[in-house]
Amino acid sequence: MKIFDKLISSVVPLVDENIDTDQIIPARFLKATTREGFGENLFRDWRFDDQGEMIKDFPLNNKKYAGKILLAGKNFGCGSSREHAAWAIFDYGFRVVVSSYFADIFKNNALNNGLLPVQVSETFLETLFRNIEDNPRMEVEVNLKAQLIILPGMALSEPFEINPFKKHCLLTGKDEFEFLLDHLESIQEYEKRSFYTLETF
Repeated sequence: MKIFDKLISSVVPLVDENIDTDQIIPARFLKATTREGFGENLFRDWRFDDQGEMIKDFPLNNKKYAGKILLAGKNFGCGSSREHAAWAIFDYGFRVVVSSYFADIFKNNALNNGLLPVQVSETFLETLFRNIEDNPRMEVEVNLKAQLIILPGMALSEPFEINPFKKHCLLTGKDEFEFLLDHLESIQEYEKRSFYTLETF
């Protein structure tokens, strides 16, 4: 994974609530087994019409929006447990998703793939949507180390929660397997001690 410490970026807003994983990446695009290439089909049925033409008003297609932060309505990532949803969002170029509530499985899949889900209060979410509507290129800061999401121009911020181990993985740019490899000697020593203890019985 890439190291994640702090991100300052403009935002792409999706005001819809209950965006499920089939909307994020439709089931017909799940044939690949590697993480690459899913971004081109992110929100495929919302970004393109039946003739394959781009829907220009959809936020990801709208040129007035850009950035590495996706802002979404409540209950983002509900539905099936497909990890491909996190792959698609990350592969498209987003590094943070902000919402007032995430489905648990999506949240874990996101964290396991270097995508940071930032859960904020509904009041703060509404403030973000309102200000981005007024200023589409407004920048937002996400500080993982301090666990704060900040609107720099407004001196407004809110803390967010994250699992301490997942936070460590993002800050060091290492997944769970790489974390275990870093502690391989200690694990091997523990296994040896456990084996010798069992041998005494």
